[in-house]
Amino acid sequence: MALGFGRAGRQSVPGGEMPLFDHLAELRSRLMKALAAVVIGVAIAWYFYPEILDWLTAPYEQVRPALEDEGIDTELVVSGIGGAFQFQLKTSVVAGLVLSSPVWLWQVWAFVLPALHRHEKRAALLLTATCLPLFLGGAWIGYWTFPKAIELLVGFAPEGWTNLLNGADYLSFATRMILLFGVGAQIPVVVVILNRIGAVSGEQLIRARPWIIVGIFVFAAIATPTVDPVTFLFLAIPMSVLYFVSEIIARVTDRRRGRSGEQVDDEEASTLDAPRGLDD
Repeated sequence: MALGFGRAGRQSVPGGEMPLFDHLAELRSRLMKALAAVVIGVAIAWYFYPEILDWLTAPYEQVRPALEDEGIDTELVVSGIGGAFQFQLKTSVVAGLVLSSPVWLWQVWAFVLPALHRHEKRAALLLTATCLPLFLGGAWIGYWTFPKAIELLVGFAPEGWTNLLNGADYLSFATRMILLFGVGAQIPVVVVILNRIGAVSGEQLIRARPWIIVGIFVFAAIATPTVDPVTFLFLAIPMSVLYFVSEIIARVTDRRRGRSGEQVDDEEASTLDAPRGLDD
């Protein structure tokens, strides 16, 4: 099919589909909205920095008396002239990205969704609605196990010594713990997507189950920043349970697909409508 160019130099595509330059314009618009949301989120996090800092250091304050009873003094410190500023800036950026995540994630989906088929749109929206509670649940488990990790690692300090915890290292450790558990909770989403696109079947997941479970435990043992078996079990066991759930979903999907003879109808493919404005 031949493609022409309009008077404005834009590539016109028959059938009402969005021209190439309109795609680029929409992409730029959504990137600007996402960036603006992140900037606003960072500004809000900067303003509420004392409250965020209290929440962030609550696990440390929770285990500090127990460490002192063992004869281990510990303090959170920042070093250097600009250390406090850098720590506040890093904390605000991380918190701002989290606060603004609904906006910039939606901008990503809003750009991608028009290119999907109707049934793919429904599946994508369902998976998106599933990802958020799974991530929040996993992040909560990570925050809940955080005090145990602090007590274990700081507890290796010799009795009578003072363990100085650098603020930047503490922030990185906390972020890693929370994000690791949050991302680990997404395993059902990954498995269901692979099943929906036909990459794996329910029977294949059953046959691969022993190796996948072993892989989950190995991943948890390597990824968790502590060396104790308790912390990595808090990650590995929920991931294994979620894998079993996703395996069941994949098997149910395969049965439904086999009964209905599900196929993708090209006529159901949605066209890319031109952007209606900057407030989409």
